[in-house]
Amino acid sequence: MAGLDQYQNPLNSRYCSKEMQYVFSPRNRFSTWRQLWVYLAESERELGLEISEEAIQQLKSHVRIADSEFETAAIEEKRRRHDVMAHVHTYGLAAPLAAGILHWGATSCYVTDNADLIFLRDALNLLLPKLATVISLLSDFAIKHKALPCLGYTHGQPAQLVTVGKRTSLWITDLLYDLRNLERTRDDLLQVFRGVKGTTGTQASFLTIFKGDHLKVEALDELVTKKAGFEEPEISTSQTYSRKIDVDVLHCLVSFGATCERIGGDIRHLAMFKELEEPFEAEQIGSSAMAYKRNPMRSERLCSLGRKLRNFGGDAEQTYAAQWLERSLDDSAIRRISLPESFLCADACLQLLNNISSGMVVYPAVIQRRINAELPFMATENIIMALVEKGVSRQEAHEQIRVLSHESGAVVKQEGKDNDLIERVKNNAFFDPIIKDLDALTDPRTFIGRCPEIVEKLVNTKVKKALMKYGDVKLNGAAELHV
Repeated sequence: MAGLDQYQNPLNSRYCSKEMQYVFSPRNRFSTWRQLWVYLAESERELGLEISEEAIQQLKSHVRIADSEFETAAIEEKRRRHDVMAHVHTYGLAAPLAAGILHWGATSCYVTDNADLIFLRDALNLLLPKLATVISLLSDFAIKHKALPCLGYTHGQPAQLVTVGKRTSLWITDLLYDLRNLERTRDDLLQVFRGVKGTTGTQASFLTIFKGDHLKVEALDELVTKKAGFEEPEISTSQTYSRKIDVDVLHCLVSFGATCERIGGDIRHLAMFKELEEPFEAEQIGSSAMAYKRNPMRSERLCSLGRKLRNFGGDAEQTYAAQWLERSLDDSAIRRISLPESFLCADACLQLLNNISSGMVVYPAVIQRRINAELPFMATENIIMALVEKGVSRQEAHEQIRVLSHESGAVVKQEGKDNDLIERVKNNAFFDPIIKDLDALTDPRTFIGRCPEIVEKLVNTKVKKALMKYGDVKLNGAAELHV
């Protein structure tokens, strides 16, 4: 097999989707360069420059770079030590009628930077419906379990009851923030196309080509921008688009990475408690040594990739801050790594979130057992209030409950036995006035407040509104993991 003696990036070989890999692939990169050269030549012709229609058609017929042309470009790059000029030469060989006007007035960043903006836009457009699908899957799960009581935790300690659905709604709320961040970033990108700006952003070369006609230079900028699918060109750029844009784009991915690690951590804790499990396939092996293990490998991978994703923000920040004047090339190598890999990482996280959300398993009996261990203590206030309503002194009721609670606590902590506080209450004549009400006073469903209503309101308002533009996301189906 080819490539087995070379390092393979696991984002490609194990984790992310084919469509995201294609966005940042060599074929898409160089084919996009060619499309940008077509846009430039077309627009220059439309504005009166002497470029034949035959030359344009020849360019268009060879926009998708052929396999054989990669070798030609590689030979040229080795000779010329310039990737863009190597591809100008290669494209010119495929379209000889256009070779003389190819790249007319442009600098290398016309194709490299405009292409990068196209890749960022397209990659965001791939992520958005995948994130919408995850939110939809989790919303279905939350609705299904909106009223299933479970033990809540604050400070890592048992706290007031919540429900499985209400806890899931916390994840959904954070993912809705991520959806808005990604949408905003994508929409902002549409306003900042680099367009045609020349070597230092002055448009001097195009002003020369159009004999000092400023209106035609501006029209050229607008035409190319619209052809590329953007709304407006940035007014002022240097040789490159501002690397501040990369900071903003990667920040929204970084924030999403933090969400992934948070959700993955919650699922891992719940799996540790045996309350909830991610999907586990019939022949899946949890451990090579411990055959009984059902390790939460998907959630662990989600945490791992989310953590990596969170670290890409520093690349963009430091690269932007280190730029000199109209541009320096120390941004090139790092961006070739950090921009594609951040999106591949985010895509891999969404693959995992989709897969996990499509098959989470809840164990109500285990959840009930954990509630039973703690609820008697939580119910003591209800018991005291009920006694007061029957005319019993609040202070005397408090003292009786305090003594029994400490006795029961000692049984739990020192003897490792079940919480027997309710049995102690039932066997103590002091509590006879409320014995018939005891089941109701200790019913877990009376401790969950408005959890079901909160879940329903979130899903029926914010989620419904946010996902409306994405159509029936359930048609996307569950994501299949490669490994």
